Amino acid sequence: MKTDNQTKAPVGITEDQFNAAVERYAKAEAREAAINRTIEVEVNEVLEKYEDELLCLAQGKQTAYDIARTYCSCNKDALFRRRRRIGTMYGIAGFRLGNPRLKTLKGTNWAKVLTAIKDKLPAYVRISEEPAKDMLLADRYKPNVAPLLMEIGVQVVQDELFYIETRKAA
Repeated sequence: MKTDNQTKAPVGITEDQFNAAVERYAKAEAREAAINRTIEVEVNEVLEKYEDELLCLAQGKQTAYDIARTYCSCNKDALFRRRRRIGTMYGIAGFRLGNPRLKTLKGTNWAKVLTAIKDKLPAYVRISEEPAKDMLLADRYKPNVAPLLMEIGVQVVQDELFYIETRKAA
């Protein structure tokens, strides 16, 4: 199905031209679907062909990664005294700092932290106000909401979209 909310068609199109256009559209859509089915079948065949090898490679990589990480962690003081990485003829391994993040101390939680921030650092409390558009749309027919929509400066609109639905060949 194709939809379009802009009308840019030339004036004076005949019914025969319209029918021919819908026919061309339907044939193109059917051919497009056939090509996509063929692509999907061929992609699945290739995936199946290499599935076992890819699984073995992924498991081998994970095992090698775990061994390298364990070695580097156990020998961190000796290997990474001057630099945060070491090189081999096959690649580089090392430790890098992740992005900074906040973590609560043992025995506390974010609710307690929020209370303390409100008291000691109020500028660091975020208050976000925004219209609940989804609720307004859902309640647009309710008697306590409908008459107030225009008063608060909003209206419910629906665009009219053109579409073509083709009949699928079995």
